[in-house]
Amino acid sequence: MGPRGVHVAVGALCALGVLALAGCGSAGTGGLESAGPTSPAVGPVRLWPDLPPATNPPIDYGESDIQRVPGITVTGGDVRSVDAVAVVRAEVRAHPDARSGADGLYEETARAVEACVSEPAGCPVMRPYHRDLTGDGRDELIVGIRMPEQQVAVRVYRAEKGGLTRIMSTVDQVITVELAGRDLIMRVGSAGIPGYEYRTAWSWDEQQGSMLPTRDEIVRARPPGGPPAGGRPGGGRAPGDRPSGGPSSGDRPSGGPSSGDRSSGARPSGDRPSGAGPAPSPVPPPEETP
Repeated sequence: MGPRGVHVAVGALCALGVLALAGCGSAGTGGLESAGPTSPAVGPVRLWPDLPPATNPPIDYGESDIQRVPGITVTGGDVRSVDAVAVVRAEVRAHPDARSGADGLYEETARAVEACVSEPAGCPVMRPYHRDLTGDGRDELIVGIRMPEQQVAVRVYRAEKGGLTRIMSTVDQVITVELAGRDLIMRVGSAGIPGYEYRTAWSWDEQQGSMLPTRDEIVRARPPGGPPAGGRPGGGRAPGDRPSGGPSSGDRPSGGPSSGDRSSGARPSGDRPSGAGPAPSPVPPPEETP
């Protein structure tokens, strides 16, 4: 083909392209339209830049959660070989009087854990789940413990050096617990904001070597139009509480951490308050995933 033929072919292609574009635009159902002027990007503005830096070092938020479970051996590094009830019983026996902190359980709950073998129907340790939450290719053990007033203790354990290490421990008035990717997401009731609930995502933090609440939101309770989240009136987490606040019923132990502290352990105190109703039914567990 000579130069003239090439020019003719190119011109024909250009004409076809123009017609195609014109057809798209003339149809009126997909033509390009301007979205208008774009607002300029506005960067963060620091308020009160003269404030002095903090003098106290940051607190290691997950430090209180990390603990070796005494007397538990993990065969082949597989947490599926471990009995969840035996794990919780080992912790109760190692800390029999713990009513606050990461090991804290109600006294009646601790007694029920000890009786799990002889009275399995009343055992507060729920069905365990297994999921790789740390990203190392091995599953972790996720355990839930029912307590009075719809309180649920959630603990996560990691196989390490032939034994078991607890990397998360929290207590809250739980509505649901879900797994999403490598995150453990808890929905809990809100005591101070009727119609709303807290949604906290716990994620593995390599530096701390524990699960930390990386995202904490206040969202409208679901389902829409239903009763306020949290179950019982006055229950749930109050505004300002950390994600792992202990039971809302009853006072916290004297001298213990306040709800605003950064300690991530459970804080139950003593038996269920007098006049409390029967313990609630188990919280429905999340769906098992392959």
